[in-house]
Amino acid sequence: MGGAINIGKVFGIQLRIHYSWFFIFILLTLALVSPDWNSGFAWAIGVATCILFFVSVVAHELAHSLVGRANGIVVTSITLFIFGGMAMMTKEATQPKAELKMAAAGPACSAIIGGICLLIWLFAPGLPPAVSNMVLWLMAMNFALAVFNLIPGFPLDGGRIFRAVVWSRSGDFRRSTRIATRVGEGVGYFFIGAGVAVVVLSLFDMAPFGLNWFSGVWLAFIGWFLRNAARSSYRQTEWRETLRRFTADQVMSASYPAVPPDIDLARLVEEHVFTTGHRVFVVVGRERFEGILTLDNVKTIPRRDWAATRVRDIMTPLARLKVVTPEESALGIMEWMNGNDVAQVLVVKDGRVVGLITRDNLMRFLRVHSELNRN
Repeated sequence: MGGAINIGKVFGIQLRIHYSWFFIFILLTLALVSPDWNSGFAWAIGVATCILFFVSVVAHELAHSLVGRANGIVVTSITLFIFGGMAMMTKEATQPKAELKMAAAGPACSAIIGGICLLIWLFAPGLPPAVSNMVLWLMAMNFALAVFNLIPGFPLDGGRIFRAVVWSRSGDFRRSTRIATRVGEGVGYFFIGAGVAVVVLSLFDMAPFGLNWFSGVWLAFIGWFLRNAARSSYRQTEWRETLRRFTADQVMSASYPAVPPDIDLARLVEEHVFTTGHRVFVVVGRERFEGILTLDNVKTIPRRDWAATRVRDIMTPLARLKVVTPEESALGIMEWMNGNDVAQVLVVKDGRVVGLITRDNLMRFLRVHSELNRN
């Protein structure tokens, strides 16, 4: 997810905060502090409550991640954003049982945290009222998080549980995903419709359950998000299933741009980057492959030093590069690239480089394939 900052690692999983998270953090803090605006203690409790709630969200996502890891699914990062958290997986579950366990772990974790808060509230009557209210609020929010995620709208946890059940009965992963996606889109449209209805009814002071126009807008926004998330998740599943049918030699670029190792960066940018638009170059010297240079490598060097820096000084040498054979699965290659945060791999046959696979050319391949399949 773009626009996120790294805050550390837990169990080897990178934690990130998306910029939208700060918006909801501020709103929640203000809602919790009101009406005691002038009380420093109220502000401290409000901030602490928000932090603990988002720690609960991280725990929810970590539960998914650790169960996934136990079932062979690597999770590389967890990102907190305006709607909660999102775990970045390198691949999908290969068995419905693994999918079911992984999906159920998050709501179960939230329910356990809510239960712990309930026990604290019941059996620690001597707590200050503000702290007691904080525990009660955290209990309610964690129970709500568990219940909300159990809604059978893919890609929510409930939608994934639903997909696992359909998958276990049908044995068809793609069909199960398509059914779960349709249900997920239906849930999204339901929220949108409910939100619009609340906005209209609030104009006549007829909105139920004490809701107002803002609640309606928020419901519609959640529905829009769920609908888009369902479509995006299905598209990613389709892409994965597409790549499963192809091998490295079918998705690689055989005509890769080559540059000599002794060319300086100023000349490289002027004669090769600006004129071709390429972001990745194979470095070849005396008819021998030596490494790869990317635009990201170039950007690590200040512009004033380009003329004095040679390609060989900043390239990634052959010994540090991932190489694959032409027969390897394109899906396996993409999953390896995602799991290791690598943007390109070399395709080698009989000790000779025959092609290059980058994330960019994989995405172009998938987009073209999707467009042709729609016709």
